[in-house]
Amino acid sequence: ERAELQALYARAIGPFTDFQAGIRYDFKPNPSRVYATVGFESLAPGFFDVEGALFLSSKGDVLGRVEGYYDQRITQRLILQPRLEAEFAAQDVPEDRIGSGLSDLELGLRLRYEVKREFAPYIGVSYERRVGRSARFAREDGEDASSTSLVLGIRTWF
Repeated sequence: ERAELQALYARAIGPFTDFQAGIRYDFKPNPSRVYATVGFESLAPGFFDVEGALFLSSKGDVLGRVEGYYDQRITQRLILQPRLEAEFAAQDVPEDRIGSGLSDLELGLRLRYEVKREFAPYIGVSYERRVGRSARFAREDGEDASSTSLVLGIRTWF
């Protein structure tokens, strides 16, 4: 289980790309961590969204995340969104059970209903798989290297 909060400042660096910088705070797993964050958010050709970020922890650990998703409109208000996310680590972080290299892959599918563009509840499914040394850490801890989850949430922006 993981829980994080990010506070980011974003600035447009192109017509379809934003630069982001800020902090990330991990509540779970214990111990909690604080990271400096730099990243980008971009609308790529073909109108799919791509996000990437590098995280530098207070202990000097370097992590990375790349995510892509595409909004497929079914109706004016109903949107189907396939998602793919990959996480990387520059080094082993044994206390967080993260192995170096590619550490985690997540594939998801969300269905959201836009009550207004600024407010949209969603439901979905997510398949997550730890790979490499991270998978070995999970097995050593008696956990599965993969999991499937039901996702419920609300997307808001202002």
